[in-house]
Amino acid sequence: MISNDLLKGTLKTIVLKLLSENPRMYGYEITQKVEELSKGSIKLTFGALYPVLHKLETEGYVHTEKVTVGNRVRIYYMLTKNGQSWASSKLDEYIEFVNVMNYILNPNQSIV
Repeated sequence: MISNDLLKGTLKTIVLKLLSENPRMYGYEITQKVEELSKGSIKLTFGALYPVLHKLETEGYVHTEKVTVGNRVRIYYMLTKNGQSWASSKLDEYIEFVNVMNYILNPNQSIV
């Protein structure tokens, strides 16, 4: 299981990546997709996910759509046009960060 400390710094990137690959997603769907992709190593809590989604919405990178499913309201999250370009740059930044961290942890490898 991945520690919360490591997850905190990457949660926004994870959400941006998923939303950039899917036209719209709701919170529970995001948690399930992360758990599936990480083979159970990352289990997002709603207490960690929703503040990130709300912050992305406040910053104008995400917008929401409320849909009634049965007798429940489901809130879908989608990237705005600004969110799409910002997500792309944040994902590039994260890949660079991972490459540098790999080099720091194993200096015998070259930075990609």
